[in-house]
Parts: sequence; C-alpha cells; structure tokens
Amino acid sequence: MTALREQAQKEPAGYFHSDQINGSPSGVGYHLAPGLDFKLGADANSVFFVTLSTVLWLLTTLYAIGYMEDSPHRSRFFGFFSMCVSATVGVALAGNLITFLTFYELLTLSTYPLVVHRGTAASMRSGKIYLAYTLSGGTVLLLAVAWLHAIAGPVEFRLTGALADVAKTHPAELRILFAMFVIGLGVKTALVPLHGWLPQAMVAPAPVSSLLHAVAVVKAGAFGIVRLVYDVYGEKTAAELGLLQPLAIAASITIIYGSLRALAQDELKKRLAYSTVSQVSYIVLGAAIVSPLAAIGGIVHLVHQGVMKITMFFSAGNYAETLGIHHISEMNGVGRRMPLTTAAFTVASLAMIGVPPLAGYVAKWYLQTGAIDAGDEWVTLVLAGSSLLNAAYFLPILYRAWFLAPPERWPEEHKFGAGETHWMLLVPPLATAFFVLWFSIFADTPLSALTWARFIAAREYGQ
Repeated sequence: MTALREQAQKEPAGYFHSDQINGSPSGVGYHLAPGLDFKLGADANSVFFVTLSTVLWLLTTLYAIGYMEDSPHRSRFFGFFSMCVSATVGVALAGNLITFLTFYELLTLSTYPLVVHRGTAASMRSGKIYLAYTLSGGTVLLLAVAWLHAIAGPVEFRLTGALADVAKTHPAELRILFAMFVIGLGVKTALVPLHGWLPQAMVAPAPVSSLLHAVAVVKAGAFGIVRLVYDVYGEKTAAELGLLQPLAIAASITIIYGSLRALAQDELKKRLAYSTVSQVSYIVLGAAIVSPLAAIGGIVHLVHQGVMKITMFFSAGNYAETLGIHHISEMNGVGRRMPLTTAAFTVASLAMIGVPPLAGYVAKWYLQTGAIDAGDEWVTLVLAGSSLLNAAYFLPILYRAWFLAPPERWPEEHKFGAGETHWMLLVPPLATAFFVLWFSIFADTPLSALTWARFIAAREYGQ
C-alpha cells in the first residue's frame, strides 16, 4: 500500500508515458489509477506473434473478399473481422496482465458476431455455446488477475521470475492462482475438457474458421499460457511450486484426445477442428517442459501450426465453395478436379503428421529432445502416438482425394465452372503452403520461424 501511495503522489491518473518497458525495445503506458496501468510493449515474443497474426490476417482478408463475394452483411463482417485481429495484436503487445485481460476479452466480443454471421439456427446455437465457454473462462481469468494483483501488486510481463519473492510467502495462493489462470486461458486454448466450443464454431464461414484456428482465438490462449509460465511466474518459480508437470499432463491428454476425436469425424471442418484441439497443446507442452529445446519447439509451433492449419481451412473452404463438398466421404477424386488446392492441403497434412523435414517435424523434434533432456521421457510416447494418429486421420483424406475415382457429379458446381476456383480463394492456400515449405527446407535461415524461436528462448527467457 505504501508503494501505491508513493506512485499515486508521483503520477496523476491519466499520465501517459513512453519508455523502455522492462527490457523491451519500446513501450507506452497510460496511468489509470494507483497500481492500475494500461501498458503496451514489444519484445521478441510479442513481435513474433504480431508478425504471424498480421501476415496471416492479410491473406485471410484476401480469401474472405472472394469467399464472401455474394454474402449479405459484408460491412458488418469485415468490421468485426478487423476488430478481431486488432484485439489479437493487442494481446501480443500487452505489457501487463491488466492490458492483456482487456484485449483478451475484446477478442471474445469481436469474434462472436463472426461465429453467428450466417444467422441460422445452428450458428446462433454455436454462438451461445461459444459465449458460454469464453465468458466463463474470462470470468475466471478476471478473478485470477484481481487476486494476484491483491497479493503481488501490478504484475508486468518481461519480468522473468517476478513472483519469486511472492512464492516464498504465498505458495498455496500462487498454486491456486496458476490453476485459475490455466482454466481461464485454457478455454480459448481448447484444453480438454474446456474445448467444447471449438468444434461447434465450425458452422462459421471458412475465413472465420481460419481466423479462429490459426490467427486469433486459440493462439491468444496458447500465447497467454506461454506468458503465464515465462513472464508472470517464471519457469523456475513455476517448477519449484510443482505447477509444470500437471500442465504437461493436461497438454498431453489434450493432444491424444483431440487426435482420437478427429478420427471419428466425417465432416472435414470438424476433423480439422479436433486436430486443432490436439495441435495447439504442443505449444502448451513446450512451455511446461523445463528444457531450452522444448521451449524452442513450443514457440516455433506457434507459427508452424498457424500456417499449416490455415492452409487446411482455406482448402476446406475451397472445396465447400466450389464443389459443395463438406464431408470427407465426398472427396473421392477431388485432387483431379482441384489439383492446386489439394496440393496445398497435401503439403499441410504431411507437415502436420510430422513427415521429415517438414515444419511439423521440426517442432516435434525439439519437443521430443527437450523432453528427454528434462527427464520427461514419457512425453516422447505422447508425441509418437500423436503422429501416428495424425497419419491415421490425414492420410485417408489424401488417398481419397488423389487415388479414388471422382463421382459423375459433385454435390454442387459453383459458377467457376471448369476453372479450379476464384483466384482470391486460390492464392491464399498456395501462399501459406509455400510458407510451410519455406519453414521446412530453410529452417536455419535468418528469417525462419525456427531461428526466431531460438532467439526468443535464448534472449527473452534465458533458455
């Protein structure tokens, strides 16, 4: 309380300042009240996430323009679409928990209109489920932020180990708070059993699905857990409190569960949704394993999963928009009718399985070697099992698409006629498939995601 009084005397409410925030290259802050600041700052991790979000957003916007060409309420759609990405950038650049929470909840409010955009009974039902999950998670997160603020005062990011002293006096409270944070962030991350909203949200248009899975919502949750482990608790403090092993177990359960559920889905977008449930937890697993190699694997998967999964959702949208294909059982011979789209889907699928040297293999290699380095050999079984399950639910799709005879008539032929699809729908998946190949073949180049992940692990987190 004394520190807060001194701060209140020095800085009046509404004081705006620009400085170097906790080792970040630059930052700005707005003083709202004693102990309550709105802060934005940029470190390597936030720039990494911002780059992913903005580049994929540009491609998704191009895709959405073509996809929504004949759709009603386009102005409303693109307004909330832009707000969603703005909130995601805010999450990435948040300099403290208060700012993070503000943008995190803005993300919920801006994505709901996108989920229910079509206005059908199914989309409205999915929207209610989405709100029920995300607002419940947001409430738990708000309580956790308020409680931690009462114990430790303002908690800023990029102060690795900021709670080390608090852990000596309030270890029990910090354990409970960690669980609350994981629950609050785990909803958007789709950790089991908090994942139920994600498959339901697949009634949304394909650009929205791409945004939810690769750019915005699930990535914001996973990014928040990375911040929680490294920038709020500090990995050393979290390990000493016994918090990381349960988190690794929760992530591992989610990885296997999501893959098993994906196997049972015939609807293409739902299979991809359960695949996301599984794949995003690789990022959480990387943060939960006390190893520099695992940290690199989790951080690089933030980007690799994004470009792989968005390629798949772009392709799924092309199948639906051009041929009326929504189910895997309808995909026989689609590779002959739409070879470029299916080639992009194939690249992303093989990468997601972890076929060397593709992008998914890079992340799994670092996670596996990191787990062995940390003495968590059981994680290698989880990763191996996940790869086998990935192959079991992706390879049959590729076999159908390329090797089975196409039907005499497709479910629906769009106005594109003999052409593959509209160029605005074709360029984005080809571009993201190129990114997948670039991050695979040129993994050690200066501009690769892996090089950036190594820098973050070494410079930001001292790994």
